[in-house]
Amino acid sequence: MGVTAVLMLPLLLLGISGLLFIYQEVSRLWSKSVVQNKVVVITDAISGLGKECARVFHTGGARLVLCGKNWERLQSLYDALISVADPSKTFTPKLVLLDLSDISCVQDVAKEVLDCYGCVDILINNASVKVKGPAHKISLELDKKIMDANYFGPIILTKALLPDMISRRTGQIVLVNNIQGKLGIPFRTAFFFRKLTYGTHPVDVAEEVMRTVRRKKQEVFLANPIPKAAVYIRTLFPELFFAVVACGVKEKLSVPEEG
Repeated sequence: MGVTAVLMLPLLLLGISGLLFIYQEVSRLWSKSVVQNKVVVITDAISGLGKECARVFHTGGARLVLCGKNWERLQSLYDALISVADPSKTFTPKLVLLDLSDISCVQDVAKEVLDCYGCVDILINNASVKVKGPAHKISLELDKKIMDANYFGPIILTKALLPDMISRRTGQIVLVNNIQGKLGIPFRTAFFFRKLTYGTHPVDVAEEVMRTVRRKKQEVFLANPIPKAAVYIRTLFPELFFAVVACGVKEKLSVPEEG
């Protein structure tokens, strides 16, 4: 009986692994079918995460509107997408120059998108400005620029596209944030810039964005174990958290500004 159980265990594990693989593949294909023919706007599409979201939604058959501050990098992304995708199953992406820190142009961009496609089904607010430095060395002008790019710009774009979603009674808005939306980090006064070694890989985040759209989740907390643990420690043991933060501040008092 014992020998039989030992022999059955690998087969059981193999069977479970096979079922999980099938589930993941079916889930992935289902996710792509959900966005087929949908108009999807991605801000800062030329960033690492923006590119991966563009890839995932493009192969899923979405009608992409790719927004970014640099036309040459938008063109490079465009070329990369159309070179690998099946043209019979995908749509040609639309490129739009958009700098969300220049809030005066955001309304015009929204109008351009609506004039082109008539509607927006999914808006992925991915753009942000990041800065590193102690609070007293960050100028008020830079603080205002960060607020325009990270808050007022996305708000203006969302409000411009929202009435159409309301009138059609359909549409999704995805807001991509980072770990500083949950807790404060030393020397990341206005926004937290994470190295890839400490953050979740853009490919994984893009796939999660697709799953979030399919499942219509309200919130997803995606992080590696250490930052995720920090959030819970901040909530449950704030004194311990701030003690660790204080130690980090003492060690890095001479950190220079970084744009």
